[in-house]
Amino acid sequence: MINTPNSNRLHIGIFGKTNSGKSSILNAILEQEISIVSDIEGTTTDSVKKAMEFLPFGPVLFIDTAGLEDNTPLGTLRMKKTLEELKNTNFALLIMDCQKVDLDFYKKQEMQFKKYNIPFLLILNKADLLTEKEREKVKNIFPKSVLTSVKDRNSILKLKETILNEIEKEQEEPKLLGDLVSYNGKVIMVVPIDSEAPKGRLILPQVQLLRECLDNGIKSYVVRDTELESALEDIKDIDLVITDSQAFKSVDKILNNRARLTSFSILFARQKGELKDLVQGVKKLKKLKDGDKILIAETCTHNTSHEDIGRVKIPKLVKKYCGKEIEFDFMGGKDFPENLSKYALVIHCGACMINKKLMQNRIDESLSLDVPITNYGLVIAEVTGILDKSLEIFK
Repeated sequence: MINTPNSNRLHIGIFGKTNSGKSSILNAILEQEISIVSDIEGTTTDSVKKAMEFLPFGPVLFIDTAGLEDNTPLGTLRMKKTLEELKNTNFALLIMDCQKVDLDFYKKQEMQFKKYNIPFLLILNKADLLTEKEREKVKNIFPKSVLTSVKDRNSILKLKETILNEIEKEQEEPKLLGDLVSYNGKVIMVVPIDSEAPKGRLILPQVQLLRECLDNGIKSYVVRDTELESALEDIKDIDLVITDSQAFKSVDKILNNRARLTSFSILFARQKGELKDLVQGVKKLKKLKDGDKILIAETCTHNTSHEDIGRVKIPKLVKKYCGKEIEFDFMGGKDFPENLSKYALVIHCGACMINKKLMQNRIDESLSLDVPITNYGLVIAEVTGILDKSLEIFK
């Protein structure tokens, strides 16, 4: 992989009313014509995303959203999509036309940002159209705002500097492995090759773990489950074995307590959300009743097969484990229900394709409705009887 995955980038969402200049601001920041600019209301229909190296900070993802307060025929749908992007956002830019200052609108959006715990910067756009007296007036109303005009490059440079100063305050996502295994430690990654494995390449969680090992001076060995036994004979003093969740049972048997064991999915569960909440959620499996409904949520989309973990293997394992007639709903990509109250449990994937912000929002939404939530790796560890063992590394 050459580029930083979007899930590992700081997400900067751009929000505002239609025709407030959101797309123009993004183009000016990037110095590229990424978003279409027009005087016609509702020009931006779907979110426009642009990944870049925002130096000296590092990798970010700008998200130009459709306008809020959209009165066009498709406005309601557009605003719904825009509000969904809020859950993805680490830092927000709220754009307001400085000639159309709307205090009620500002307060409404401020409450939305607070709801999802999103720090934000107010940008008063089209400042070139104001007199000096008018500038002072809006500055008195919004003292922490930045006055900007896409026609004034100096104001854009100042805006970029302000954004950089603000996002520097944002913490990076927690480490996957670097705080669990010491420098010069040894890990074995077990990567089974079945019909679900992409030909000629590794999947994102495997790549990210390998990179973190390199970044932290951890020696990593990658083998199939069929070569694990011989690898254990070759390599001594293993700090941790990390397996694909689907091979938990067979890997645990081969390992036979010779090293600590966990899964890619559980490591991502810890990085992307509160692990203790997801561990608590997996206990719901023992309390399921006939007719209960479970949501299986996966953040990537792919063709499914008879070996698909989310749509085939986990439902079979859950039914066998609890011995009940359970119903399953499946959602992939960005889809996630607005109301989870009909579900007895949510089983989420490892969330390697989304950022911590969105995953934590999904956890919070579930728990606010008293719906337990857990993830693939924890479910498989529980039903195979090795949950406690798979969590030892985190104690």
